[in-house]
Amino acid sequence: DIKLLALPGVRHEQITNKAVEAVETRFDALYIMDIEERDVDNKVITGSVQDPGVNNTVSAFKDRGLDTSFAAAYFPDVTIRDPFLGVNVQVPPSVAVLGAFALNDTVAHPWFAPAGFTRGALDPNTEGRTVAVNLSRTNLDTVYDSDINPLTSFPGSSGIVVWGQKTLLAAQSSLDRVNVRRLLIEIRRQVKLVGNTILFEPNRESTLAKFSSAVQPILTRIQEQQGLDRFKVVID
Repeated sequence: DIKLLALPGVRHEQITNKAVEAVETRFDALYIMDIEERDVDNKVITGSVQDPGVNNTVSAFKDRGLDTSFAAAYFPDVTIRDPFLGVNVQVPPSVAVLGAFALNDTVAHPWFAPAGFTRGALDPNTEGRTVAVNLSRTNLDTVYDSDINPLTSFPGSSGIVVWGQKTLLAAQSSLDRVNVRRLLIEIRRQVKLVGNTILFEPNRESTLAKFSSAVQPILTRIQEQQGLDRFKVVID
């Protein structure tokens, strides 16, 4: 039973495609994807001696033609302080992004955007937090326009910020945003729990009314927490 799927450091196309297929089949979880990185010679990065090439990495990712609202991709890697060993270690973006999602859900709700200085900032008081690639303004636009959410830092501010919340949905839609997909995931999960309690009950008006009366307060609470403007429950 999961809400988020992350496979830190696993970037191979076959495996990440399988992860996308898994969350789409489940329909109740979001995949935080680490993408395959390429260097300036367009070779797949397999070690620390290679420096990521932004354009080559973005171009290779776009060629995959991914189209799903159940996954979100992030770039680049992040260097953080290992509190146990007391040394800096480079980790995949999904490690840092999980922290941002946790922060978002602590100070707000899943239907808020896990990005920006309020809910997408990594702890600036932790030593050693840097990005593997310092993205220029042009780089940021290139990465974001390719449906990859950049991790970056800005002059005058401390720490790393998740600077985007796009899903990998190709068409323009509300579902091309992480917070909208997570809203629907949360609604689906909670309504499913209610549905399980009346499974195998007689298909009568009283059963449907019971189902409806249990779903109504779920959506009312989400509306009060700024997740919905309006809603209507139809069970027939």
